[in-house]
Amino acid sequence: MLANSVETISTGHGLLEGPLWDQKIGLIVADATVGGVWRIAQGAAPEVVIPHRRGIGGLALHANGSVVIGGRNLALKWPVADGKDETIVLLDSNAAAEIVGFNDFTTDTAGRIYVGSLAFVAMGADRGGKAGRLHVIDLDGSARVVADDVLLTNGLGFSPDGKLLYHSDSLRHVVYVYDVDKNGDVHNRRTFTETGEDFPDGLAVDSKGNVWIATPQSGLVKGFSLVGAEIGSIRIPVPMVTSLCFGGMDLQDMYIVSGSEGLDTPQGAGIYRVRMDIPGLERPLARVSAPK
Repeated sequence: MLANSVETISTGHGLLEGPLWDQKIGLIVADATVGGVWRIAQGAAPEVVIPHRRGIGGLALHANGSVVIGGRNLALKWPVADGKDETIVLLDSNAAAEIVGFNDFTTDTAGRIYVGSLAFVAMGADRGGKAGRLHVIDLDGSARVVADDVLLTNGLGFSPDGKLLYHSDSLRHVVYVYDVDKNGDVHNRRTFTETGEDFPDGLAVDSKGNVWIATPQSGLVKGFSLVGAEIGSIRIPVPMVTSLCFGGMDLQDMYIVSGSEGLDTPQGAGIYRVRMDIPGLERPLARVSAPK
């Protein structure tokens, strides 16, 4: 078990998702119920980066200065400070194809985007046994399905060498791992670890290849070695841990975010930080072109 102390950075949020660290911006997160993308700095009030939009499941920064956001679609939006009121949709919902939205996503070192689609409304009661898919958006803006049969897609992250992609399927209580081809395709999906009664949610990979997985309702982030063996856990003071990322100048700060479920207030979510012995991996910028 890890003995590192957990520090509270910010509280009073609704349902936090998609934490992302950038060396210039700092920490940004999405609040799925309150809405918007927020910059969080300890000792300062949260600052709106992108207002209004609710239901965001994931975030990434694009090389063109925009923020990639998931939800009812996967789109590029610019920070409000840029004064550029524009939305460019990269992937849209398609009921006929059983795509009702997009959840978590990640980027590879080339700048491709890997994103999971949802076949049902994630916060709704009617799931109907439908499965979503894993999509990749290539640098030219074209998109293709590279894997299917994921009941509830969640956290995605690459190994340090980029040859493996980890993918949470929350409803199956499993984190998969794929082999990654040079052209961005994935194959040979297999079980990396099963989480028992816990639901795997957001995840992050450290520079040694250990995989850290948020397990909602348990209040824990659990760490797993390259072979899927549990190596430790981190407990935050609220039950609904949703996601995490590495940050700080040396990437040795783990930021953990939560929801309000299990608390007596709809705005009890928080952001927590713990100092890690092993640094994480910096998230590459997205570099995909807008679809034509």
